[in-house]
Amino acid sequence: MDWGKNNILAVALGQELYLWNPVNEDTHRLLRTENLNDPPSSLSWSHDGKTLAVGLSQSHIQLFDAQTSKLINRLEGHHVGATSWNGHILTSGSGKAILNHDVRVRNSLVSRLKAHRSKVCGLKWSITGNLLASGGDDNVVYIWEASRMNSAQFVYRFTNHVAAVKALAWCPYNFEVLASGGGTNDGCIKLWDTQQGTCINSICALEWNKHYKELVSAHGYSARDERRNNLSLWRYPSMVKSGDLTSHSGRVLQLAQNPDGLTLVSASADETLRFWEIFGPVPLSKRPYSSVLSLNGSSIR
Repeated sequence: MDWGKNNILAVALGQELYLWNPVNEDTHRLLRTENLNDPPSSLSWSHDGKTLAVGLSQSHIQLFDAQTSKLINRLEGHHVGATSWNGHILTSGSGKAILNHDVRVRNSLVSRLKAHRSKVCGLKWSITGNLLASGGDDNVVYIWEASRMNSAQFVYRFTNHVAAVKALAWCPYNFEVLASGGGTNDGCIKLWDTQQGTCINSICALEWNKHYKELVSAHGYSARDERRNNLSLWRYPSMVKSGDLTSHSGRVLQLAQNPDGLTLVSASADETLRFWEIFGPVPLSKRPYSSVLSLNGSSIR
């Protein structure tokens, strides 16, 4: 799922894709795939909230216009594991490769990167747009520089995780800091200084608090019962835990936050979305979206 700057939450459930407007609580089904084996596997709003990229697991990427809900483009030849926008460039993980598309032109493919030895399952462009982080089923995180995409030479290669790396999040106030989360056999959050190429700290979706120095992690399977199916709030940079949220009864699979950064939504294998007021508060003048702020840990099915 992904929450765009247009304040629309996009959620993929099985073969279907829904859009939810928190202002009027309207739910709209945007897409249903015909092939049971080709469901939506990645969603990503463009930075301006005008375009939604929907990657299907076995076939292609579809681009939808947010205002009209119309399909405006198809990028063929993909087995999509992850997507991320950088301006007009849409980056996707297709098998072991990373593809960069300029969505403004017909022949959109501008570069192809190959370094991962297994499926690319995590992609995230930095806030400044100069660095790309990729994570794979090979347990490796790569850092790529935007100006060197055609050379296919990575900047750093991090091998500290011992499971697949899907969860990636750039710090909104220290732009060079990347948080990565490892899978079931890892269960760790690692913080990276991408200027020095070093691991800052070690402690499975991640979200940074835009207003305070905090980080939320989502957990699924865990050898430790007290961590299973929880959301955990951490202080940065000490990585001291502030608390846990324990309402979910199944694995917490995804996290997203609304555009003003005050409301966090979690999606779980217990088939609920839960909305949390754990970020903020901030001054009233900075709360352009207030309709969901009263949902303190509530859920929808």
